[in-house]
Amino acid sequence: MLKKYLYYWLFILIIPFISGCANRAVAELTPGTDLTKLQSFYVVKFAPDGRGVNVLIRDRLTEMGYSANTGLDTNIPDDVDAVVTYEDKWMWDITMYMIELTITMRDPKSSFPLATGNSYHTSLTRLSPEEMVAEVLTSIFSQSGGE
Repeated sequence: MLKKYLYYWLFILIIPFISGCANRAVAELTPGTDLTKLQSFYVVKFAPDGRGVNVLIRDRLTEMGYSANTGLDTNIPDDVDAVVTYEDKWMWDITMYMIELTITMRDPKSSFPLATGNSYHTSLTRLSPEEMVAEVLTSIFSQSGGE
């Protein structure tokens, strides 16, 4: 009987540690989308973003060899191959950290989503914002044979 209770309490103690380690990085392309044809991007600044994630996305796209600019949705150039939108979510655990980042690449004329990627890391597996941006973009472009 004592052994049964010992296993029960061990299980109860381990659950918070297991659930705190959740993470994921996924990407999905709209059927028929070929990202290898895209060379220029415009990253639209997410209005509530006060941490410059749009600049991190632009910089990462540039590092990957693409042409990229960023700004408000009212200034989208006519000559870009895709418009990039994103949503970042932050959490507090001793310090602020990005818990989730979703990036969507859209057709510049119709805003139809071409590809979407998401990264989710809880406190124990947290990544820097730069690492999360890289993870999402790598996930997206690997779906289409890029990066």
